[in-house]
Amino acid sequence: MSVASDSGLRVLLDKQEIHEVLMRYCRGVDRCDEELIRSTYHSDGTDEHGPVFRGNGWDFAKQIVPWLRDHSLGSMHFMGNELIEVHDDAANSEVYFVAYHRLQRDDGLYDLVFGGRYVDRFERREGVWKIAKRVCVNDWSRVEPVGEVWPEAAEFRQGLRSRDDIAFAR
Repeated sequence: MSVASDSGLRVLLDKQEIHEVLMRYCRGVDRCDEELIRSTYHSDGTDEHGPVFRGNGWDFAKQIVPWLRDHSLGSMHFMGNELIEVHDDAANSEVYFVAYHRLQRDDGLYDLVFGGRYVDRFERREGVWKIAKRVCVNDWSRVEPVGEVWPEAAEFRQGLRSRDDIAFAR
């Protein structure tokens, strides 16, 4: 294998590792798993999440889980366009997402639908890629009332906001 091929393969592997960090972050938020969210940030990593939070990523993990439990019944993140640019032990990424949060209000159920981007700086330290700096960008959002819930949905296995969820039972 040539040196160019080796470096190209290394970049692909780096991008895959960063992609998996992004996916673990989403699982952590959607399952309200503080430890999993925290594992995606370096200890001095930062997160700017609009009015919800600005500061250290580990503190974000500690604060977002109770906030989600207090303000939403469930959430689901979909990641889309993903551009990762690797430069040795640093990488910049921009990932589009749509986040759905089910809200219970006095007058019924609502869905907060948030379209945005995670603009991140990743760093590889001691061989591990994690978020060094995250900015959550709002591109659009809406809150809409839930008109009807599909009755048969109750007969499916229900998603849980904990490590008791089926995704952790392997």
